[in-house]
Amino acid sequence: MLEQNIKKVLVSHDEIVTAAQKLGAQLTGDYAGKNPIFVGILKGSVPFMAELIKHVDTHIEMDFMLVSSYHGGTSSSGVIHIIKDIDQDVAGRHILFVEDIIDTGKTLKSLCELFKEKKAASVKIATLLDKPEGRKVDIEADYTCFTIPNEFVVGYGLDFDENYRNLPYVGVLKEEVYTK
Repeated sequence: MLEQNIKKVLVSHDEIVTAAQKLGAQLTGDYAGKNPIFVGILKGSVPFMAELIKHVDTHIEMDFMLVSSYHGGTSSSGVIHIIKDIDQDVAGRHILFVEDIIDTGKTLKSLCELFKEKKAASVKIATLLDKPEGRKVDIEADYTCFTIPNEFVVGYGLDFDENYRNLPYVGVLKEEVYTK
């Protein structure tokens, strides 16, 4: 039923799993002995973070933040609202933000600056998708699985108006769906 609104599959489930395995191996080496906090940005990061952590073979802690900047539309409003912060003190800790997509970059730039002010030992970003054509601020992910074109994508955690997150792949949403 949901697939009728997908123009094309951009990244398949198998490609996502393979990328998570590769990134997990890299993070295992990069964070060995550091006990980082992987901070998932709700809600979109959940499927990617769940897949990614299965492939990290060193001690990590997990936490989540709920941050809003879209407010039901198709583009970021630029106004960041922290609805749920992490539960731990980040001073002296290694932080890895896990995201579904970096588009404008405004949310992650704000979060990185906030955690640096809180004296985190390091602050890095891992993202499933990077959409550099959408960037409004100067920020780059430290770890990127896929760079995508400037198209409106859904699936694997990404949504349009809270729908399509449960697709097992990343697809391009047909324009007529979000321009009604």
